[in-house]
Amino acid sequence: MTRFHRPGSLEEATTLLSELDDAMVYGGGTAIQILLKQGILFTEDFLDISGVPGLNDVVLTDGGFRVGSLVSLRHMETSEDVRRLAPLVAQTYGKVANPRVRNTASVGGNVAHGDYRLDPPTALAVLDATLELSSVEGTREVSVREFFVDFQVTDLQPDEIITALLIPHEPPGSVGHYAKLSSLSENDWPCATAAVLAVPEDDFVEIRIGLGALAPTTRYVAFDMTPDMNDQETVEAAIEIADSAMDPIADVRGSASYKATLGRVAVEEAVRTVLKEINRD
Repeated sequence: MTRFHRPGSLEEATTLLSELDDAMVYGGGTAIQILLKQGILFTEDFLDISGVPGLNDVVLTDGGFRVGSLVSLRHMETSEDVRRLAPLVAQTYGKVANPRVRNTASVGGNVAHGDYRLDPPTALAVLDATLELSSVEGTREVSVREFFVDFQVTDLQPDEIITALLIPHEPPGSVGHYAKLSSLSENDWPCATAAVLAVPEDDFVEIRIGLGALAPTTRYVAFDMTPDMNDQETVEAAIEIADSAMDPIADVRGSASYKATLGRVAVEEAVRTVLKEINRD
């Protein structure tokens, strides 16, 4: 027997989650609908958090955004504030699936899904965003870089709800780009993705790289581009450090070696685009 619970407050939602056995939390419900149709989702209790106040809000803070977990991917793509203060985030959210999915799916549900091929976590990782997780015990924050534990496994505990993403503004003078490569169709799961953010420091530029679809979890690596490095040396350094983090999973979209090759191409595309922008300045 399927039961739907619709709490009207966060306290009620976390209490229900602590009391129910194997309840499924949902807001946008995009992934859940797919899993139900595939017959691989088995639970009797569904917790609809769409009525919990504040989960649809985006609040500007001194250093970034507090994005409620039910904010749509489409909002993150089109928000003028996000485009202005975190353009790499807006660009990456705009690459997820198609407009229909982006209008329905939520930012919290997206990361809770835990798939290694998700687009947003790559950009969220390079910005060192964190997730706010709530339970009857209170709230805790987990870095996106540490949230994805293993293949389809996250650090979200059974009694916790993702209530917000805490996303910093891009550092002053930084330049970013997101590259996505697919083998079957434009809207299919990608074979390789790379979010790159170049962050200027006093004597060097930190090159941050988020990798998606290239290992059992989203991966993050970084290195310093020093003044004596030319563009080609920077690209080679980026590919080398990205290679060290890759562990592709073979599937119908390609072999592990094929995906690794595409991963190197994605990293090079993103880094060269960033360097071109830096050189233009």
